[in-house]
Amino acid sequence: MNRLKFIKTTGAATSFVAVGGLGVLSAFKPKIFSKHLTILHTNDVHSHIDPFPANDSSFPNLGGVSRRYSFIQNVKSENPNTLILDAGDAFQGTPYFNFYGGELEYKLMTKMGYHASTIGNHEFDNGIDNIAAQLQHAEFDLLNSNYNLSNTTLDGLVKPHQVYEVNGLKVGVFALGIKLEGLVSKDLYKETEYLNPVEIAQDQAKILKEDLECDLIICLSHLGYSYKSDKIDDLKLAAQTKDIDLIIGGHTHTFLEKPSVVDNLNGKKVLVNQVGWAGINVGRIDFYFDEAGGNKNESFVIEI
Repeated sequence: MNRLKFIKTTGAATSFVAVGGLGVLSAFKPKIFSKHLTILHTNDVHSHIDPFPANDSSFPNLGGVSRRYSFIQNVKSENPNTLILDAGDAFQGTPYFNFYGGELEYKLMTKMGYHASTIGNHEFDNGIDNIAAQLQHAEFDLLNSNYNLSNTTLDGLVKPHQVYEVNGLKVGVFALGIKLEGLVSKDLYKETEYLNPVEIAQDQAKILKEDLECDLIICLSHLGYSYKSDKIDDLKLAAQTKDIDLIIGGHTHTFLEKPSVVDNLNGKKVLVNQVGWAGINVGRIDFYFDEAGGNKNESFVIEI
């Protein structure tokens, strides 16, 4: 079988975990596409294990691990070829973190079937040594490519990238973190060295595309969606690199109704998505591939 070719960054939607009667994919039926991959993703959950209370002014009864777990199970029953990813800041925000230090968050993410997460700035709130200690509870990959962790307790525990083989597809995932200086106290991140995210992203995408021959390349980004300054964000990252198909973002708690589409250095489309915060939403993006390498332009929106 020739290497599978991605038809298009075909369709995407943000799915709301809190709605009743969670449905299945019905808005689009692929024609002869031989491979269907579903990506589910979260960001900035911030230790929100329980739903918001009924009297919350903004998100009454929304979110919660139980709803997220049920939603994930429904999607996986529809399409077993599903990857579950997180863009960082799983820690900090409720007393669960104050009491358990991240243990409960990582145990529950493991139970929900996450494949990978990355390091947000709030992962450092109890210090870098605490991240290392909590990884014993994580049966998923913790990824980061632009922090040099060689002189820290995370050395060897965090991977620059990972390749997931799903239904004959090779999905390459790498991750980027925000600059910690001025955001996190030095005594918490210690000898962690921040590296240029655009340069690192291009290096990682090249490795995954050319050396490891991935069919799809995903960046987990905790850089932030968009800034008015020259500070690197997800939109700038997409425009200044190539070979990345999807950027799953975090940090800025941005609620996007649908992914943004950005032209990369080669003029190809990159999806950029972010789904708010606190586990209120789960992003869902479906990709379709064929074996012939045709250049069709099919698009759809999934409504759940």
